[in-house]
Amino acid sequence: MDLNLAGKTALVTGASRGIGASIAQELAREGVRVCLAARDRSRLDEVAGGIAAISGSNRTITIAGDLRQPAAVQAAVDAAVGAFGRLDILVNNAGATKRADFFTLTEEDWQDGFALKFHGYVRATRAAWPHLRESRGCIVNIVGIGSRAGSAEFTIGGSVNVAILNFTKAMADIGVNDGVRVNAINPGLIETERFGRNIERVSRDRGFSREQAIAFLLSSHGTTRVGRPEEIGWLTAYLASDKADFIQGCVIDIDGGATRSL
Repeated sequence: MDLNLAGKTALVTGASRGIGASIAQELAREGVRVCLAARDRSRLDEVAGGIAAISGSNRTITIAGDLRQPAAVQAAVDAAVGAFGRLDILVNNAGATKRADFFTLTEEDWQDGFALKFHGYVRATRAAWPHLRESRGCIVNIVGIGSRAGSAEFTIGGSVNVAILNFTKAMADIGVNDGVRVNAINPGLIETERFGRNIERVSRDRGFSREQAIAFLLSSHGTTRVGRPEEIGWLTAYLASDKADFIQGCVIDIDGGATRSL
């Protein structure tokens, strides 16, 4: 399917690894010029090099910065517009939250959990909105199925994710009149470094081998395999395209059927 994305410009946050890197790669395959934003300059450069190899041309720029800081978010948006003259797509993806027993989590843990993922998404949306309104562009927020049900060890992440889903709906409401589409994706278990750390945690806490830990996680989610980062990239590219022009304010779970609630 030709998504007609060639020549558009995207800003992808958290693009130095995992889901963010795969989203950037899939957009680049569709001919999108991509601004990669994250903290790790060397990892960003690796992703940019991989995109250049895929696309056969240099259609990327990188900007390293701590997206907890408002100035860094604005700088990323300004860099994308400055390099390519426009902004059509914002993919909010940066952010991880601490997973632990509630009573061991500190005030700083909670502040940090909201600082990058929630406030980072809010600030990037605010900074990008005038450009997206001009281009009649779109936002795709990468959230997580931890938003769907409370979990004892995911109190920060679940709370942050729920807040982002509500924010997505609110901005989609504004976007109806401003001509900006806003949607969200809830990934389930995806084969990333974060999933690797989850395997290590289960192995350590339960005395499991790696294979047993993976089987336990899959069983806990009621699925038969782990998702691949590129599968999130494919869906993101579709939502960013005109093929999804009538999709507004939607939350799409891509989790192998783990989410069974309405």
